[in-house]
Amino acid sequence: MLKTMQKHGVTLAVFAAVLTGLTALVNALTKTTIEEQATKQQKALFDQVIPSDFYDNDLQKSCFVVDAPQLGKGMHRVFIARKGDNAVGAVMETTAPDGYSGAIQLLVGADFSGTVLGTRVTEHHETPGLGDKIETRLSDWILHFAGKVIHGEDDAAFAVKKDGGEFDQFTGATITPRAVVNAVKRAGLYAQTLPAQINGLQACEE
Repeated sequence: MLKTMQKHGVTLAVFAAVLTGLTALVNALTKTTIEEQATKQQKALFDQVIPSDFYDNDLQKSCFVVDAPQLGKGMHRVFIARKGDNAVGAVMETTAPDGYSGAIQLLVGADFSGTVLGTRVTEHHETPGLGDKIETRLSDWILHFAGKVIHGEDDAAFAVKKDGGEFDQFTGATITPRAVVNAVKRAGLYAQTLPAQINGLQACEE
């Protein structure tokens, strides 16, 4: 009985070792491909929020992490766009904490003078058929931020129409678009402060 148990134990150990080795091999073979796909997807998303002719540096490698309340709680990534030697704008990961069904994650592109270049929602849990119109596959609403100028923190026009602003709200759903508009406004205002702090920003870890 003891010899049989030992034999089975060795067999199981060898089987486990082989499986572990195969898993490690598959991971090593696919890691590069997965990383390449993630990089391509990120670049495609960047192209939606900042024109490719607006900058000439490798935007994905110009990554910094900031602790900025304007972008939401915690650390957020900011990608600095440059034209030649000059910093001209940024793509910012930002959070609208006050969506109807929780936080809404956004990507906002803006120059340093108050102009929003583009905005996309990257994650949300808003109500299907109502708040989910912030997605481009369902509505063009989010596209209307491109080219809008934020005239300071007290710019009343940069709000939903129900609050006296210029952005449409959704029928039966005002909380979601209001949250997005306010988050984009905060991000755009934060972008205007970046030129003064670029040299002190913390680079993203590789």
